[in-house]
Amino acid sequence: MGLFSSINIAATGMSVERLRTDVISNNIANASTTRTQEGGPFKRREVILSSMGGEVVARHPFAPDRLNVGPGSGVRVKEITVDNTPGIMRYEPSHPDAYQSGPWQGYVEMPNVNIVNEMTDLIAASRAYEANASVIQGAKEMFSSALGIART
Repeated sequence: MGLFSSINIAATGMSVERLRTDVISNNIANASTTRTQEGGPFKRREVILSSMGGEVVARHPFAPDRLNVGPGSGVRVKEITVDNTPGIMRYEPSHPDAYQSGPWQGYVEMPNVNIVNEMTDLIAASRAYEANASVIQGAKEMFSSALGIART
């Protein structure tokens, strides 16, 4: 594991959390959008993450032998998916996107965005970003201390 590996790993985490924040912000901004270019109401987006993996280059001294434990290489965005769960039907007969006939006449399908869940996810992404920034700051301080010891 190289000298700057911890910084590189934390940087991938910060990059992913910034993207998650952008996607969550987009979901919140479109929480009332009933008409999109694709047709129909806005559908919530979700970021799927995966490990960047890599080979195990060190073993944890206290881990059982059957576990493949070692430092990773960071995290990456696997994909951004669309949540296709149906939206809430709201009765608004004067709305331009209300159904004009059938059993849902007068109802509008609203986006499947729950503001409370989005705000919770936004807080989690923000805290994860801060944690990765703290890792980078700690690594910088550790490197500075090591250089100070080497100079004396």
